[in-house]
Amino acid sequence: MKHQISSKKAYHETMITIYKLMDKGEENLKPEELKKLSAMVVAAEKYEDEVLGLKPQKEPGSIAEAVELKMFEKKMSQSRLAEELGLAKSKLSELLSGKRKPDVPFLKSLYKVLKIDAGFLLEHA
Repeated sequence: MKHQISSKKAYHETMITIYKLMDKGEENLKPEELKKLSAMVVAAEKYEDEVLGLKPQKEPGSIAEAVELKMFEKKMSQSRLAEELGLAKSKLSELLSGKRKPDVPFLKSLYKVLKIDAGFLLEHA
């Protein structure tokens, strides 16, 4: 199922439908509603990036920048991230500041918790 947005009005209508579906709760959506929601979200993101210019201007160039961006997107504090990664706050701080080299378990946990691309993590480790 593909959804296209060709105008601001269509974008606005799509967003209203997205919010209505999300208000139902994912567990309460039928499979066809989930497919529709997924297609609409992809179309809305594309419209926002290409037409509204909401795409980030600068791609992250380091693991720390990628983590910072993901934390911002998820409205997550460094303390909460440390907790979810199973790390001490001080260790996470050292890893993000570059005082400590990232190890494989840390990279794996970033991949699992923040959904940061594994290729990016390995390339920048």
